[in-house]
Amino acid sequence: MKVLVVDDEKDVEMLFRQKFRKEVKNQNLELVFAFSGQEALDLLEKTKPPEVMYIFSDINMPGMTGLELLDEVKARFPQIKISMISAYGDAENYNKAIDSGAKEFFTKPIDFASLKNEISSLLT
Repeated sequence: MKVLVVDDEKDVEMLFRQKFRKEVKNQNLELVFAFSGQEALDLLEKTKPPEVMYIFSDINMPGMTGLELLDEVKARFPQIKISMISAYGDAENYNKAIDSGAKEFFTKPIDFASLKNEISSLLT
C-alpha cells in the first residue's frame, strides 16, 4: 500500500522511514513524501487513478494548509483515506478535519503505534 506523508518539516521523512522500516522492507508499505499541499496534489495527479491509498498530512503548513488539502483530496480523489496531524489538539481543527472527511486526527508527538493500527486497518 502506498502512503503519502505531507509535512513541511523535511526531518519527518527520516522519522517515518525509521518507524516503518520493517513494513517497507517487507513490502507491505511504500512511503512517499510531499513537503507542501500543492506538491501532494501534483504527486496524486501523476497517475490515473492515484496509486496512493492513504494520506497522513500536517494541518499547519505554509501555502496550502492541511485542511485545504483535505478538501481538495476529498473533492478530487474521494477514494483516498486521509488523516490529519497537528501540534495543537484544539477542538476547532479536530472538528474541521473530521467534518471535512478526515478518517482520523492525531496530535504531535505522533503516536506511531496508533498510526500503525490505522494503516493496518486499511490493509484488511
